[in-house]
Amino acid sequence: MPRDNLNELTAFLAVAREKSFTRAAAKLGVSQSALSHALRTLEERLGVRLLTRTTRSVSPTEAGERLARTVGPRLDEIESELAALSALREKPAGTIRITAGEHSADTVLWPAIARLLPQYPDIRVEIVVDYGLTDIVAGRYDAGVRLGEQVARDMIAVRIGPDMRMAVVGSPAYFASRPKPRTPQDLTDHNCINLRLPTHGGLYAWEFEKAGRELKVRVDGQLVFNTAGLRMNAVLAGVGLAYLPEDQVTAHLADGRLLRLMADWCPPFPGYHLYYPSRRQATPAFTLLVDALRYRG
Repeated sequence: MPRDNLNELTAFLAVAREKSFTRAAAKLGVSQSALSHALRTLEERLGVRLLTRTTRSVSPTEAGERLARTVGPRLDEIESELAALSALREKPAGTIRITAGEHSADTVLWPAIARLLPQYPDIRVEIVVDYGLTDIVAGRYDAGVRLGEQVARDMIAVRIGPDMRMAVVGSPAYFASRPKPRTPQDLTDHNCINLRLPTHGGLYAWEFEKAGRELKVRVDGQLVFNTAGLRMNAVLAGVGLAYLPEDQVTAHLADGRLLRLMADWCPPFPGYHLYYPSRRQATPAFTLLVDALRYRG
């Protein structure tokens, strides 16, 4: 394939994926005019329009969707193989992109990366915090982090953390004038601090299990957040009840700032796993990171 053809296909895929000439040009490190010229040349040679342009958006046409769907994965594989070959040098090097939730990034990814990177200055890591169940292939991530029960079967999954438990907690001040809930159903009478997650169609339903019986309770309250830190601040302030990972509240339970409720309704569940496509060609840098993250408890 002539070099110009490859450059034009790369330019098209960048615009199709970013849906923006500005973002695609920045990602490729070229000017918008050069990008537009490459796209016009490709469309003229193929004799079909690949992109629909308006003043506010750019989107692939039917022909563009087909080209992105068929050629995109092949170019990604070529890029991955070239990266793997270039990494076969004395020092592991390269950029590793990972998508993860806030809690796993703080408690699992960061401690391992903080230990690894000082030993390998040519390795770079980008962590994108995202509560959505991101398609790591479409998003061009090297890997993602999910709870064990959420990993797709066609992915390689590596356990990177212990089993987890959730905890329903509230402050002593909150209970000064309210009875403590004894069952999940009692939560409907309380001011609960909600979490908004894109993968749960809006507000996350608190999940419980006891003696084989599973319950999902859609709670209500004055506050809705999409981060753990703000929920922690609110529950410590006595505003309402929160449903948080057990490890985040252990210290506050020990010093009496929080009280735990219905622990018998919150059994352990599979913890965090790093996952990536089975066809991925692992670079030495990626292999080092996986080994650093692997749970050995």
